[in-house]
Amino acid sequence: MLPCSRQEITLFASALNLPVFTAAARGGDGEFHPPSLDYEFDLPLFLHTFFGIPDDQPYDLNRIILVRLIAILAMVVLFWLAFRRPKIVPGKLQSLGELGIGFVKSNIVDDVLGERLGKKYLPLLAAMFFGIFFMNITGIIPGLNIGGTSTIAMPLVLAVVSYIAFIYAGFREAGVGTFFRNALFPPGVPWPMYILLTPIELVNIFIVRPVSLALRLFLNLMVGHLLLVLCFGATHFFVFTLGGVDSFFAIPTLLGGFIMTLVELLVSVLQAFVFTLLTAVYIQQAAAKTH
Repeated sequence: MLPCSRQEITLFASALNLPVFTAAARGGDGEFHPPSLDYEFDLPLFLHTFFGIPDDQPYDLNRIILVRLIAILAMVVLFWLAFRRPKIVPGKLQSLGELGIGFVKSNIVDDVLGERLGKKYLPLLAAMFFGIFFMNITGIIPGLNIGGTSTIAMPLVLAVVSYIAFIYAGFREAGVGTFFRNALFPPGVPWPMYILLTPIELVNIFIVRPVSLALRLFLNLMVGHLLLVLCFGATHFFVFTLGGVDSFFAIPTLLGGFIMTLVELLVSVLQAFVFTLLTAVYIQQAAAKTH
């Protein structure tokens, strides 16, 4: 059995997803343990760990699911507070909400879809942008410490939503026949080329698109999370495990951690923007009656 204090450290480290602290608490070997997928994403069940509920219950959730729920709840509450009583002269929160919706509308929806299609798909694209952003940003929020999109499940769900949206747009706006004809048989190509081109377009549109959307979002957030843990974990190791003169090595790792935090903030916005923009492009291409 571990001593009580070490048990508490292990539990706390598991909750905050800090592999260096967890490894030190378990092994006490005084060595630096870099972040790994086993430590970072094999997360303990939340209700089982903190409330003693049996871990075989279907409603139990691990910490990353809890982080996703917190992120989406925060988004819903903020927008509800901003628009529950809209005014002609908006207050600060309403102005912030309108600024956010206006950003998506002017920089993604209007530029790609135009006014007619934009009105139809703005709610979906705005919800997608802010949902991804709020789940991304949890990776740099103390106490949450992991992005809700840094495991493959959520990016896959979002990619499926995008997939359904552009197929629906193709069926609804262009018609089933026109959609498949434009997608698989691009006009202006000599007919013998369709033997080669049509299978490539089939794989590209109906397989590569959703897979690439999911992988781009997932890998950016996962790698960023591991780099943050590496920087701050190494800082903790130099200061609290080695100590003495070796503590000076914590300066570059701590600086690197702060720089990576700013980079992750930029990545959180950029990946939400890219995912939403590509979804809008796919919808526009699918809805077009002619190419």
